[in-house]
Amino acid sequence: MKEYQSLSHTRWDCKYHVVFIPKKRKKRIFGVLRKHLGEIFRELAKHKEAQIVEGHLMGDHVHMCISIPPKQAVSNVVGYIKGKSAIAIARRFGGREQNFTGEVFWARGYFVSTVGLDETMVRTYIRNQEEEDERYDQMRLGL
Repeated sequence: MKEYQSLSHTRWDCKYHVVFIPKKRKKRIFGVLRKHLGEIFRELAKHKEAQIVEGHLMGDHVHMCISIPPKQAVSNVVGYIKGKSAIAIARRFGGREQNFTGEVFWARGYFVSTVGLDETMVRTYIRNQEEEDERYDQMRLGL
């Protein structure tokens, strides 16, 4: 049986597959940054009462399966995560100590789809995305 979450007057299970990229899709998510980004995303999601169920950081994009309560708009949660993580990246890895806004790390848009009853398939896709990309690259090189 599927487990649902609860609010005071609501039982819910709202999960979304979200993908977003760094500005100009440069391969900027690597090394130490890659290790810390997962914990930054999880902490920021908690601030909006959301939970990252599954996630994978590629060199040039982020995949996540995120559970968001129905009282929160998906666009607000994703915008919050992208905006605050860009500031955290600038502070931790860019040497910026002061409070500031307007730091640009992520591109403006993002992809989102509801997970629904295909959650297992989406979570498997996210988990295996890197291997699939490498396999595709190897096939392309062989041509």
